[in-house]
Amino acid sequence: MSGQSRSRQIAVAVARGVTRVLGGEERARVIVLLACVLGLAGADAATVGASATALRQGLHITNTDIGLLVTVTALVGAIATLPFGVLADRVRRTTTLGLAIFLWAAAMLWSAAVPNFHQLLLARLALGAVVAAAGPLAASLIGDWFAASERGRIYGFILAGEFLGSGFGFAVTGDIAALSWRAAFVILALIALPLGWLVLRLKEPARGGRGVLAQADATTLEPLLELDEGEPRETDAQRLARERGVLPHADQMGARDFQKASIVRAAKYVLHVRTNLLLIAATACGYYFLAGVQTFGSEFAREQFGIDQGLANLLLLAVGGGAVAGVIAGGNIGDWLLARGYLNGRISTAVVGAAGTTILFLPALVTRSAFTALPYLVAAVAFLSLQNPTIAASQLDIMPPSLWGRAEALRTMLRSIAMALAPLLFGAVSDHIFGGGRSGLQWTFIVMLVPLGASAWLLFKARHTYAQDVATAAAVSGYPRGGSHEHW
Repeated sequence: MSGQSRSRQIAVAVARGVTRVLGGEERARVIVLLACVLGLAGADAATVGASATALRQGLHITNTDIGLLVTVTALVGAIATLPFGVLADRVRRTTTLGLAIFLWAAAMLWSAAVPNFHQLLLARLALGAVVAAAGPLAASLIGDWFAASERGRIYGFILAGEFLGSGFGFAVTGDIAALSWRAAFVILALIALPLGWLVLRLKEPARGGRGVLAQADATTLEPLLELDEGEPRETDAQRLARERGVLPHADQMGARDFQKASIVRAAKYVLHVRTNLLLIAATACGYYFLAGVQTFGSEFAREQFGIDQGLANLLLLAVGGGAVAGVIAGGNIGDWLLARGYLNGRISTAVVGAAGTTILFLPALVTRSAFTALPYLVAAVAFLSLQNPTIAASQLDIMPPSLWGRAEALRTMLRSIAMALAPLLFGAVSDHIFGGGRSGLQWTFIVMLVPLGASAWLLFKARHTYAQDVATAAAVSGYPRGGSHEHW
């Protein structure tokens, strides 16, 4: 048997294995494509960080300028997230997301063609505007495609794409950037084009949280159909809250139809949900630190451990493996606890993740040995990613389905602001407070552990508000299964 035939057989076997794990062909197609969308965003952010040295030399800029490139992308994305959140709740989401990806590719090609730093900054502004589509559109689609009982697990698979994309940005386009940072952006643009076409071909699911893509017993599923919109279904968390007699917030019971509500009215409701505020703040703290790692992690590893750019990128790729393992485990653990009657299972999983991250990062930052630091880094990033799918799935439980897009838009906006500030602050603190160089980056990372500790505290507080907010979302939604409003 030729090597080519053997490789083809291995690829087919892997594809079949992935299809079985994900529950069928149609489910696998949806999950993989959404994972690729988030992966593209992760790859872009990581490529800027991995290209830091080449960008500084090619455009004669500083760490602060590198941070500014990432910051403007995130800030513009934060602002643009709100209109995409409105669109996610009102228009055909698969078409909107596919078209946004095509614009994404165009902005990347523009980034590759700029002659100076100022024009690159403008290109990153445009890129940030279209990247904003991913969060709210993906959240709304996940809520309608998949059953509430498995949303944490599904989120785990999809968010793993973001970390795999970051690994691709560090290990592949980062190495390409060592030869030409322009070529790195071109590679990402060429990947975005077929991805946008495949997303456009996806069928739009019915709204209302019906979970139209059920788990398949075989390796195939019937094609996804455009179903008539139905009433929302009660989630497992909402059922547990009802069975335990948890009462909704009386002052929110007057709210009902948010489908055509203004962004101001929707935002007022979303930000009135206390658990949601705590989840947003905790997510922002975690992603703040992660954004700093993505931007300066490769350079820190190279200088702290005395290794070259290629080995630094490979080290971060290994750490990314921990992130993938953590995000998949987190989604499964949260769903497992919820299925066994532990109403706070998803939130408690996030608490453990945030606390473990803070503890494990410190020894990794003070050692000068890459061999010693590696297990701490892998474990710390695994715990950091553990919380992401559980938080995302929890938000769907505390919000009416008609608000999923706008709720995720607000969460993404505030999270993006934190991510936008991180690279600029990491770079500025490193250069101007701690004197730059290896020591400057080391002390910067140590000081920035404080927000991680804050995220654990915020998530712990969310355990005390989650049940009542879940009950309120169920009552406001008017679900037809598992009870009626009289049950409350």
